[in-house]
Amino acid sequence: MATSPKYSDPEVLARLAGLSFRARQVVEGTISGLHRSPFHGFNVEFAEYREYSPGDDLRRLDWRVLGRTDRFYVKQYEEESNLRAMLVLDCSASMRYGSGALNKFQYASVAAASLATLLVEQQDPVGLALFDRQTGTVLPPAATQAQLARLIGLLETAQPDRPTDLGSVLQTLAEQSRKRGLTIVISDLLTDQDAFFDGLQRLQHRGHEVLVMHVLDPDELDMPFNDLIMFRDIEGNEELLAEPWAFRTAYRDAMQQFIDGVRSGCGNRGIDYLLLRTDQPLADALSHYLHARDRLKHVLRRG
Repeated sequence: MATSPKYSDPEVLARLAGLSFRARQVVEGTISGLHRSPFHGFNVEFAEYREYSPGDDLRRLDWRVLGRTDRFYVKQYEEESNLRAMLVLDCSASMRYGSGALNKFQYASVAAASLATLLVEQQDPVGLALFDRQTGTVLPPAATQAQLARLIGLLETAQPDRPTDLGSVLQTLAEQSRKRGLTIVISDLLTDQDAFFDGLQRLQHRGHEVLVMHVLDPDELDMPFNDLIMFRDIEGNEELLAEPWAFRTAYRDAMQQFIDGVRSGCGNRGIDYLLLRTDQPLADALSHYLHARDRLKHVLRRG
């Protein structure tokens, strides 16, 4: 079978290798110490039956099924079932902004590729949805190395260049998702907040667990500019010539209120929230979060 031109192009292959290598560094350097996937849910609800295999806990045998079928089946619980994860990545124009080595979209792409690598290695299906004003490319979940290559290829070729409407995108994904799983939203969240939380609640109503990764550039957080500067709306046509020192304090207060609002809104709904600064080593941020999640999982299991 002929090789796809997209993957045979040397420049594309070089970019794929770069993102894959970055993801591998994150996974091997900080996340691989986890013994089991931190993304398996806390629930121990019955999920399905599977045939008995030597070494299975005999207490899990279902004797009623044995009596009906004369075959050995054990009960498998939700915690033991493969997780289905969907990475929902903001591909809007505001994600192009960057003051350091990586802009917000590049940083978010490395985060997505790292999580996808981790999940595939643990044989958990993972998919990808790229969005701006509407859901664009959607790659359904799978747990193969070929899937990982396709996912990274989509990240490498994506172009963030339009306005965003995250709320309606989440509503659409919720309606299209036939099986519940984990939805990981990676975005700067510069969108209508009411619609955003409505979308999150719709996902939860459909049985999904949700994790929000809030990606921001340090310029957006700190407003470090000192000179007269022209501010441009990346997703619109507005421009403003201003002196940053005149409103820096008010801006920082407003930005902190924005972040606190998103964090508390997620917390009140039982949704994990993680703030990611693009000047922060991604490996450190993901490692801290995933290990904390893993510890919480074991605490709840013991409880």
